[in-house]
Amino acid sequence: MFSGIVEATGTIIRIDHTAAGARLTLTTSVPLAEVGLGESICVNGTCLTVTAIGEATLSFDVSAESLRRTTLGDLRPGDQVNLEQSLRLNDRISGHLVFGHVDGVGHIKAIKPEGELVEKGSVAVDGISLTVFHCQPTAFTCAIIPHTYQVTTLHSKQPGDRVNIESDMQGKYIEKFVREAVTDFLSGPLQDLRHELATLRQQLGSK
Repeated sequence: MFSGIVEATGTIIRIDHTAAGARLTLTTSVPLAEVGLGESICVNGTCLTVTAIGEATLSFDVSAESLRRTTLGDLRPGDQVNLEQSLRLNDRISGHLVFGHVDGVGHIKAIKPEGELVEKGSVAVDGISLTVFHCQPTAFTCAIIPHTYQVTTLHSKQPGDRVNIESDMQGKYIEKFVREAVTDFLSGPLQDLRHELATLRQQLGSK
């Protein structure tokens, strides 16, 4: 589990394709002494497992499924990625809870300065906890402060670039709960009510 607060960026130096997917190797300023084999690290919003640690590098095995469902399959040597180590139980959560399970891939439509920010829900974009302040059926607008823009890969993004998107987990659970509740109501009490009304109409019509 992560918080969407990027700790550092890394630079991809090698990509080895395998029958099961690929192995990504990168350099990073993350203190490698604090990283252990098998540890989870959020790489551009995707939860990956550390499979090798070099003198100044980290390697991750990426499944074919993750390559298909995220932007990790687009990476090339020289590309930068956002990195965040997993949370400890006593850590502060400065952003919002991010699981590293990418819901889908989006495209950047535009990047422009904005003066007024209205605080609403949260979303993780390439692993970065951002605030959504305008939402449409197929698009949303995020608030980005200068610090976040400068210390993450956002400063290198252009309109049309693909990014990993993870919706807020609380929002997903609420949506699931409401959808199931409405479905149960439509298939249960509402059907019973319709049946009773139909029976009542028949009784009134026969008099």
